[in-house]
Amino acid sequence: MGNQQKAYAYALATVALWSTVASAFKLSLRYLQPAELLLYATVVSCGVLLAVILAQGRGRELVEIDRRQWLISCRLGLLNPFLYYLVLFKAYDLLPAQQAQPINHTWAITLTLLSIPLLKQKIGRMQILAICVSYIGVLVISTRGDLLAMEFDSPAGVGLALFSTLIWALYWIFSTRDNREPIIGLLLNFCCALPCIAGYVLLVHGFRKPEPAGLFGAAYIGFFEMGIAYIFWLKAMKLSTDTARIANLIFICPFLSLVFIHFLVGEEILPSTFVGLVFIVAGLALQSRSGRAEDGGSA
Repeated sequence: MGNQQKAYAYALATVALWSTVASAFKLSLRYLQPAELLLYATVVSCGVLLAVILAQGRGRELVEIDRRQWLISCRLGLLNPFLYYLVLFKAYDLLPAQQAQPINHTWAITLTLLSIPLLKQKIGRMQILAICVSYIGVLVISTRGDLLAMEFDSPAGVGLALFSTLIWALYWIFSTRDNREPIIGLLLNFCCALPCIAGYVLLVHGFRKPEPAGLFGAAYIGFFEMGIAYIFWLKAMKLSTDTARIANLIFICPFLSLVFIHFLVGEEILPSTFVGLVFIVAGLALQSRSGRAEDGGSA
């Protein structure tokens, strides 16, 4: 098997894993509070990332971490996993999974908007169109297709889902300035966030004995969503000779996710969800296409 074929295999495995996590979030939240789910998932993720680093024979790099790297991770760890997943899990707690998942998928659109003030980037007409198309999709999903009534299942849930895209976009922007090895950087971020998450759980909920089903869900999320999927995606991008094609596979995720949400969570997928998702993905595709066109024009 050639490198490009291996890249496709890793990318498709990542897409399959990411497509299950919306269902895992919703099912786990039946047994755990959002902060509790985050705590247990983060512990598992730290273990997975550490095991991978040690298996790669890079344990010495962890010993050589300096104060500056820890400070970077303290800042990034507050954004992800602490704030990002805390807000995202609460959004899933308030909304049907078929609403929370597509809205969260608009983080790339939020990134475009943030790049204007933070990165001093200019956006063209195609990107403005992409933003409008995607947010029309958000409205269609959030209102169940009744745009004139503008009634939401949970206004707070929709707001939190959109806020999660802001947090993730900020994390992505700040991470571009982080030149550390990605897996080691992610482990340090999660380790720095862990005391904050534990303190939040203690202050807000207190520690209580979790139900086994909740722990299983947290372990699944920590192992796959926060660990293995991220590593597989890095591997796919590293092996690929055409990263644009690999990146386009991400568009499969939200549609495949609806299948899992229907069969695992038991939600009846509304026509408005599918229509809204088409708008969102169309907007993301337009944005991706306009970005490549601009790169090509400046080359």
